[in-house]
Amino acid sequence: MSIIVTNLGFPRIGPRRELKFALESYWSGKSDAGALQETAAALRKANWSRQQAAGIGHIPSNDFSLYDHVLDTSVMVGAIPAIYGWNGGEVPLDTYFSMARGSQGGAGHVHNGHSHGANGHDHGVPALEMTKWFDTNYHFMVPVLEQGQTFALASNKPVDDYREAKALGIDTRPVLVGPVTYLKLAKSKDENFNPLSLLPGLIPVYIEVLRRLKANGAQWVQIDEPCLALDLDDDTRAAFRTAYGQFARALPDLKLLLTGYFGGYDDNLDLAVSLPVAGLHLDLARAPGQLETALAKAPKGLVLSLGVIDGRNVWRADLPAILDRLEPVVARRGTDHLFVAPSCSLLHTPMDATIETDLDPDLKTWLAFAVQKLDELSILGRAINQGRDSVKAELAASAAAAATRKTSPKIHDAKVQARAKAVTEGMARRGSPFAARRDLQRTRLSLPGFPTTTIDRAFCETRRNDGAARSRLRSLVEDGLRTVEMSEAQRASLHALVEERAVVTVTGQQIGMFGGPFYTLLKIASSVALARELTTTLDMPVVPVFWLEDNDHDAHEAATAVLQQADGFPVGMPFWDGDSPRIPVAQRTFGDDIAERLAPALAILNGQDADNVRAVLTSIYRPGTAWNDAFVQLLQ
Repeated sequence: MSIIVTNLGFPRIGPRRELKFALESYWSGKSDAGALQETAAALRKANWSRQQAAGIGHIPSNDFSLYDHVLDTSVMVGAIPAIYGWNGGEVPLDTYFSMARGSQGGAGHVHNGHSHGANGHDHGVPALEMTKWFDTNYHFMVPVLEQGQTFALASNKPVDDYREAKALGIDTRPVLVGPVTYLKLAKSKDENFNPLSLLPGLIPVYIEVLRRLKANGAQWVQIDEPCLALDLDDDTRAAFRTAYGQFARALPDLKLLLTGYFGGYDDNLDLAVSLPVAGLHLDLARAPGQLETALAKAPKGLVLSLGVIDGRNVWRADLPAILDRLEPVVARRGTDHLFVAPSCSLLHTPMDATIETDLDPDLKTWLAFAVQKLDELSILGRAINQGRDSVKAELAASAAAAATRKTSPKIHDAKVQARAKAVTEGMARRGSPFAARRDLQRTRLSLPGFPTTTIDRAFCETRRNDGAARSRLRSLVEDGLRTVEMSEAQRASLHALVEERAVVTVTGQQIGMFGGPFYTLLKIASSVALARELTTTLDMPVVPVFWLEDNDHDAHEAATAVLQQADGFPVGMPFWDGDSPRIPVAQRTFGDDIAERLAPALAILNGQDADNVRAVLTSIYRPGTAWNDAFVQLLQ
């Protein structure tokens, strides 16, 4: 039996960004839903055909999305917040895009110009929160769930995509975001509510989707559970056993490929190999060291999908070196229990390097985008199934490109390497105090106190009516200052905001402990100084506005302060242990232990105003205070 070459996912955008242009045309009202869906279908067909031509044995379907695959999952299971006005049945395309991008205004008017129908909310609705898909630069739409949440199959997209490919003569392996990862990524307005508790109600929807896929001929289904690369608690591990145990009992003949990526399984490997699935994917680009342990622990009948082509970079692989690792594994386990695959979905790579015409010739030989990575997978498969001699020229070209990239003076500068080797510990310490460096900088650069770009009156005149209504902006600012006593200057600025001639200077910062990074204050001072200068030079009201980014999930960053010790060296002081559910930092409050956590930071403070600063911090950082309110109060 030959080894099967597989793929986990493919870019959606199209070789010439066809999806982007089709979406923008639809959102602007220049084209209708039929034209958008026609473009989407053409891209899916091209993707499947391209993979089939490359020799991919298991071609993914349902990896294509008009916006985001996690949003598609929310729609599939009917997890649509009430604010979007969905009352059951098929989810309208406008509702989908309202969740993705928000809407504003009356019926049929969407914030970004999209004007195809009503969603029933004349005041508009916000988009779902967007955050990073694990440690990638891809951002997904965060599911919003609540206690008592019910799920129901609201989209047949996985089955529709499978049938669409099958009608083209291409049998695919449908891809689903796994139920445990989906719930782990979800958020709730209730900080004490754990979305994972909703698993019993979610499993039947997944089982129904799997049943429909099997009824339509699917032999394998890929279920992505990248949260298996994280540290998991006992409840999450139990959730995996529950979900996949029920899947196996409901559909014993359907083969499931459990797909983890973006890291190794580590402490979760025993769990992963014990689940009743037909296959297990290993990300061997991020965690090559897990291969031997997985081979030792995997049951004899478990298919191991070996993710050897890096799905997250743009570089050509050293195929002979990869074969040196693969061939002993094949000899040990046999081709019938192995797949060759990319480390993760190729969604994270550009489409096709061959259409790039303005690249350095050497650089181009080092690149492998999604299309080229398919070719690399195919070459590996042929080398294993037919011997290296069958792809002798391809392997030689791969080895030559890898060798050239390792030694090319275009990216390896001997002078830089020599300088790096000559770095000593003493070089990391400054030889002069800050005051001396500041004076030297001022002398050399001759910059004003708050350097800015030139903004003229014409620029402001053309833009002063753009954006949100003035009253709406004033309302937002007032709400942000609700916990503090505004100064007369702030009240005057609020009054000026609603003047027809007024414009604003805007800056902002993610909230953080003790006011966040020091440049938070520099941003504020620069914005205020610029507003004052422009008010005079342009003879029109210019109001400085500071925007708080408090809808992020990155609580670790927001809850860490960096202070300067007596010896001048910085030290990070964490104020959160990371053991509560995923929620925006805006919804977090300080616990009863805040005084205990605050004490080490207060002890570090020194200088003539240290006691006053300690008193201010102690009065602000109290149990029950919201993180964003503390940030505002301190800046105020």
